Amino acid sequence: MATGVLQKVSSGLGRAKSRAPPAGQLVAWSRGFATSSSRHREDSWFKSLFVRKVDPRKDAHSNLLTKNEESNLYKIQFHNVKPECLDAYNKLCEEVLPSIHADKYYPCELVGTWNTWYGEQDQAVHLWRYRGGYPALTEVMNKLRQNKEFTAYRKERGKMLLSRRNQLLLEFSFWNEPVPREGPNIYELRSYQLRVVPVFRARAIGFRQHDREAVGGFFSQIGNLYMVHHLWAYKDLQSRENTRNGAWQQEGWHEVVYYTVPLIQHMDSRIMIPTKASPLQ
Repeated sequence: MATGVLQKVSSGLGRAKSRAPPAGQLVAWSRGFATSSSRHREDSWFKSLFVRKVDPRKDAHSNLLTKNEESNLYKIQFHNVKPECLDAYNKLCEEVLPSIHADKYYPCELVGTWNTWYGEQDQAVHLWRYRGGYPALTEVMNKLRQNKEFTAYRKERGKMLLSRRNQLLLEFSFWNEPVPREGPNIYELRSYQLRVVPVFRARAIGFRQHDREAVGGFFSQIGNLYMVHHLWAYKDLQSRENTRNGAWQQEGWHEVVYYTVPLIQHMDSRIMIPTKASPLQ
């Protein structure tokens, strides 16, 4: 009986051996399995970048960042002026824009108007505030269409421009609202194209408020999206340099930079000079 069992085991091993792949095929199969497994892991990792479980939200992301109790909307305008027309352009704006700002018929305010000093040359920047949000913006647009003086202004202005663009913005909840200030000051508009707008920038503002440098902070809603604008005021370029260097001496500033810089795709800095029509001097 024992001999019969041994014969069956030997026969079974022989059949298994005859069915087993050659050594070369076994290695190739192992490599193929490893490659397939590796690809599967890579595919799973790649898909995880786009398909992930998220917590359900009942509110827009922008409402985490802005002042929920207020509904101010901002419009920033960038006008590239023909170099030979810049003086005439500024004079034209001084004649028309303050009158709209002062007229209660229009629910809007001119926050500031500047010429770029360092950065893109022969450029004018205007910042408007609409108290009441989108309805206020629509009301102003409809009323200005009926304003013959403004229509004439736009027609004359068009002859002086090379290009123009604008964005609609909301203000960050952790920035102060821009208010008129006395000068003379220079202003820096730092614009960031981000991968995502972070919600943890509030700490950064505290490091830069020793002399009320922080004027306003905004993020885009319409126009180039994931854009953030920070507006700063300084007495001069040297005070700007001192303030920025001083921030690095404060504990925690390097952490803010470390965590936010990877989110930036592109950044731009404009040093601007207020025009006579600007409430921010």
